Amino acid sequence: MDEPGEIMITRRNLLKMGAASATAIAAPPFASAQEAKSDASSAASRPPVTIPLSIEVNGEVEHLEVDTRTTLLDALREHLHLTGTKKGCDHGQCGACTVHVNGRRTNSCLTLAVMQQGASVTTIEGLGTRASLHPMQAAFVKHDGYQCGYCTPGQICSAVAVLDEIRQGIPSHVSADLTARPQATAAEVRERMSGNICRCGAYSNIAVAIAEVAGSKA
Repeated sequence: MDEPGEIMITRRNLLKMGAASATAIAAPPFASAQEAKSDASSAASRPPVTIPLSIEVNGEVEHLEVDTRTTLLDALREHLHLTGTKKGCDHGQCGACTVHVNGRRTNSCLTLAVMQQGASVTTIEGLGTRASLHPMQAAFVKHDGYQCGYCTPGQICSAVAVLDEIRQGIPSHVSADLTARPQATAAEVRERMSGNICRCGAYSNIAVAIAEVAGSKA
């Protein structure tokens, strides 16, 4: 017979105590998740923070009022309506959004517009016109360096920058001699263009177009 006040430990009581302990342990993380969700919802409901932005685009100074979260890509497309620059992966992996910022190629989806205060930006619209194509644009047309054409603006902007890099003597991963001036060989061009993806697979024609402008054979 059990002593007064003694708790009978049965299989049922043991299971009940185990369930109660598991619930107590799981409750704090659930509560934390709910609090985090509430905080995120509160942050999303806050009004955006905007600041004035002065930026030179294709030779013209533009004055904008942009959300501090706006990428350079969205500023070009949505604020300035320069839709030649394409939004591909939006993660800096496809190169479709490539533009020139202060003479250097940049994935415009990876940089905030406010970070380019006072910068000089050149998009595909600024390289040439229908009446007077840039040599690289003309070479792409001549050699069919595109199929659907979606990635073409980024490809052309990168190709122009690639030849500038080579002319400036900037080595690449495949440069055999880092002290010698690189040449526009097939290996150099393909390595430097590797950040631009063409899902249509027009790589061979793109290489030929770049080689023609460079004055060499790919």
